[in-house]
Amino acid sequence: MFYAYEKFPSIYAIILYNWPMKILGIESSCDETAAAVVSVAKNQQFDILSNVVYSQTKEHIEYGGVVPEIASRAHMERMDQIVQQALEQSQTTLADVDAIAYTQGPGLLGGLIVAQSFAKSLHLATGKPIIGVNHLEGHALTAHLTEKLNFPYLLLLVSGGHCQFIHVTDLGQYQLLGSTLDDSIGECFDKVAKMLGLPYPGGPNIERLAQDGDPTAFNFPLTLQDGSVNFSFSGLKSAIRRQLEALSDDERQNAMSDICASFQHTVSRILQKKCAIALQQTQSKQLVLAGGVAANKLLRSELNSLCAENNVTFHAPPLKLCTDNAVMIAYAGALRFVANPQTADYKTLQAKPRWPLDQL
Repeated sequence: MFYAYEKFPSIYAIILYNWPMKILGIESSCDETAAAVVSVAKNQQFDILSNVVYSQTKEHIEYGGVVPEIASRAHMERMDQIVQQALEQSQTTLADVDAIAYTQGPGLLGGLIVAQSFAKSLHLATGKPIIGVNHLEGHALTAHLTEKLNFPYLLLLVSGGHCQFIHVTDLGQYQLLGSTLDDSIGECFDKVAKMLGLPYPGGPNIERLAQDGDPTAFNFPLTLQDGSVNFSFSGLKSAIRRQLEALSDDERQNAMSDICASFQHTVSRILQKKCAIALQQTQSKQLVLAGGVAANKLLRSELNSLCAENNVTFHAPPLKLCTDNAVMIAYAGALRFVANPQTADYKTLQAKPRWPLDQL
C-alpha cells in the first residue's frame, strides 16, 4: 500500500510502502562502534528504539590518541555483536528493517570500510536498501530529532575532528561559514591534556579538573580575533606550553586545576565571540551546538547565556547523543530514504575519508 505525505519541510515529498518504517544505523568512523534502530511513523514521529555504543577508549588510552589500525581491528571484532544488540534491544529482526544506513564518511578509512562492508553484506543477504550517510550530517540533524527543531538554524559543530559553523537551511542544504585553520577543538583538548600528563580522552579529564580550578588564574590568549568565524587553536596551545615551562614541577602540579579551568574558560570565550559574529551574519534565531565537545557543560552553559542575551534559542542534543553514535546515522538515513526511496546501487558506494558537509 502506498502513502503520500507532505508534512515534512518542502524537500520531503514522501512516498513509502509501509508505516512505521524502521532504519538500522551503523557507525564506525573513528573509535566508537555503534548501531541503532529508529522508527518513523506516518505522523512524522521519530522514535529511538535502540542505541548501542562500544567505546574503544581502553584500546587507545596508552597511546594518548586513536590509532587507526587498532580502531579498525576493534570495529571488525565488535560490529556483529553491536548490531545484534541493537536489533535485540529494539525487539526488531533484520526482516523488520526497511533500510540500512551506515557512515560512508568522513572519518578513518579503515573504520569506514568496516561499516560499509558490513552494510553491503546485510544488503546482499536480505535485499534491504542501504544508504551511505555523511557523519557530519548526522551531527547536524541530531537536534532536529531530539527537539523537533525547524529549519533554518546556525550549527556550531565541535568534535575531535571538526570545528566549524554551518548554516543549515534544509535537509541537504548546508552552507559552510567558517572552520578551524589548524586543530579541531577536540584535538586541542586532547593535546593540552597530554601536556598536563592527563590520560586520553582529554576533554572529560580537563572538564573534571576544571571544576575545582579558578578560570581567571591564567590569562590565555583569545586566538584569531580577526572578525571572521574561522578558528585557530595553535596559539592557545603554545601559550599553555610556555606557561607550563615557566612553572616548576611542584608549581605545575598545584596549578593543574587552575590551568584546566583557565583553558576551558578561554575556549568558551573564543566560541562565544565567534558565535556572536556568526549569528549576526546569518540573522539566525536558533543556535545548535553539536559534536562530541558539545557534551562539555561549561560550553553549553556559556553559549546558552549568549543566546538568551541575544533573543536566540539555544539547542544541544542530550549528552549521550553528542559523541559519535548510530542514532544520528539512522535518523539522517531515514530522512534521506523517505525523501528519495530510490537508493544508489550498492556497487557505487565507496568510503569517503574526506567528505565536507557543504559538498553533499
